[in-house]
Amino acid sequence: MIPAPIPADDAERLAALRQLLILDTPPEQRFDRIVEFATREFDQPKGTVTLVDENRQWFKARVGVEPCETDRATSFCGHAVTSHDFLVVEDARQDERFHDNPWVTAADPIVFYAGAPLVLPSGHVAGTLCVYGPEPRSFDAMDRAILGTLRDLCVEELLARQRGEATLG
Repeated sequence: MIPAPIPADDAERLAALRQLLILDTPPEQRFDRIVEFATREFDQPKGTVTLVDENRQWFKARVGVEPCETDRATSFCGHAVTSHDFLVVEDARQDERFHDNPWVTAADPIVFYAGAPLVLPSGHVAGTLCVYGPEPRSFDAMDRAILGTLRDLCVEELLARQRGEATLG
């Protein structure tokens, strides 16, 4: 397993994340609905709006996932926040970064993962909108477009929430 790398600008990224004033807040329908739609659209049992903090990934919204946070070092989303590109792992068992990751070798493994980075206006990545499941899956350009649109809605909701606005829809 290759632990999630720490971006060179992580201190600034964390400051941008903390300015959202969202960490450790209760669930909100505005985010839950996006994750519910994404898991149905991609026929995956699990999905989250994940915010990557200093040592953990925290789930603002989650479907099929019990804990509200997990360790950053072993997380797929920890890898995803290092780039503005999607992180798509079609079969984690075949990926050197993840093949022996405890989430991949678990009884209920993560084999497929697709994460779209939540890029803030500052250019920093706060976390991801992601879907994942126990079976390998391809993820084509149309899939990326759909997840990207849902990701954009999620970022709009993060910013609206920060401004104190009601849900966008």
